[in-house]
Amino acid sequence: MNEHQAEAVTQTQDAEGRGAPNDTWDVIVLGAGPAGENVAQYAIQGSERTAVLIEAELVGGECSYWACMPSKALLRPVEVLDAARALPGISIDPKLDVAAVFARRDEIVSHRSDAGQVDWAHGEGIDVLRGTGRLAGERTVEVTGPDGVVTRINARVAVVLATGSTAAVPPVPGVAEARPWTSRDVTNMTEVPRRIAVLGGGVVGCEAATWLSALGSEVTLIQSGPRLLPRAEPFAHDLVSKRLEEAGVRVRTGARAQRVERSGPADNGIGRIHGGEVTLTVDGEHLVVDELLVATGRHPATADIGLETIGLGELAQRRAAVPVDDQLVVRDVPGEWLFAVGDVNGLSLLTHMGKYQARVCGAVIAARAEGVPLDSIRYRDVADSRAVPQVVFTDPQVASVGLTEQAAREAAVDVETVEHDLSALAGTSVQRPDYRGRAKLVIDRAADLLVGATFVGPEVAELVHAATVAIVGQVPLEVLRHAVPSYPTVAEVWLRLLESREPEQDHDEEHGGEG
Repeated sequence: MNEHQAEAVTQTQDAEGRGAPNDTWDVIVLGAGPAGENVAQYAIQGSERTAVLIEAELVGGECSYWACMPSKALLRPVEVLDAARALPGISIDPKLDVAAVFARRDEIVSHRSDAGQVDWAHGEGIDVLRGTGRLAGERTVEVTGPDGVVTRINARVAVVLATGSTAAVPPVPGVAEARPWTSRDVTNMTEVPRRIAVLGGGVVGCEAATWLSALGSEVTLIQSGPRLLPRAEPFAHDLVSKRLEEAGVRVRTGARAQRVERSGPADNGIGRIHGGEVTLTVDGEHLVVDELLVATGRHPATADIGLETIGLGELAQRRAAVPVDDQLVVRDVPGEWLFAVGDVNGLSLLTHMGKYQARVCGAVIAARAEGVPLDSIRYRDVADSRAVPQVVFTDPQVASVGLTEQAAREAAVDVETVEHDLSALAGTSVQRPDYRGRAKLVIDRAADLLVGATFVGPEVAELVHAATVAIVGQVPLEVLRHAVPSYPTVAEVWLRLLESREPEQDHDEEHGGEG
């Protein structure tokens, strides 16, 4: 089957020539991002079942072309350059070549061609239909093709929603008319704006401010709340905002945009400066820039996927997430034929967690199709939402998993915390002489278990998986003490953190009258 055949329902046949009926598959997946691809693979692998991915844009989805991959491609040269400049002995002052950075970014996103991903799908026996898919009742989907023709297809076993999320635009007067950049534009920019304002101090806003400044933009980062990265431990804001300011970014927290105006026509070409100057009114002050980036969050993509045909229209009206159970089955839909994975279900808007959910969902679909008990399969329910790892690739990086101290206290955990200055380690002093960072563990004192960890510093992303394993595996802290870190590495912070805990007898004395 070639790519052109895959684009037409009437010509559909899978890669092994099994000849699925041209209007019926076992599994239909709406959305061909990483979650959609994985659920299709796991639902049919090693079987005669058939699956089809419905995709209106590019197979591979947001992560591959507009989010994770291009953003990290832009950030990595910034990180390497900063490390090189910090080390004595590098005699040539390195500089960023903007054109070369963009060229490497374009290679990493395959020049926004999904031919390789389509070939992968075909190799796995998965069909691909180009078009927009909408539910049209039980186990039924309508696909509107690129030519506008609507075709109705059916699923024997399951339909999976994997439609992802879309950028949210805040209700600030004039924002929509100004055609601001969203995350898609800033990751695929073809020219660097001389001056840019970034609305939003979360992950997207802070990462974008990092590479925009490094590539030569005059950046103003505007955050309505009191600190950047508000879901992280407070010291993440302290270290990230300080470094951004040192890099020339103007960080404004506790600030709100009241109005936006653009002086000239605005086009919608991705990655290009959209028009004339933009004037933002921020707390009564006028800020004039060449471009505006809106990074104020995302909505689950539920607005136009036919939820009203199965009694869930209210979710679409509110742009709300689709609620699911531990097997990713959509709640309140009889028959357990509808599933939702990834951003659309709102459990965790992270690619790696969407892919994990997809493995669970695909395995559950396969088990049910084969009459296999769920308790006998490897993936059978979603991970505890309190054990989700995340890395913010700013300078410095912010790597975290589990609960922050505040979240743990709100969850009525018997909280104990320990912190350590990463710059005091031999491993960090070898890495760079100006190393700045901090680590924190959040511990359930009563259970002697780790429930959260945050690391902030250069290249700390590699530390978070150990914490994830400790939380998921419920490794007692007394056992974790015997996991000896290599010397001299940044991982030695584990030893320092665990050693700094109060002695057990002190706990007994402190809490001796409580029970």
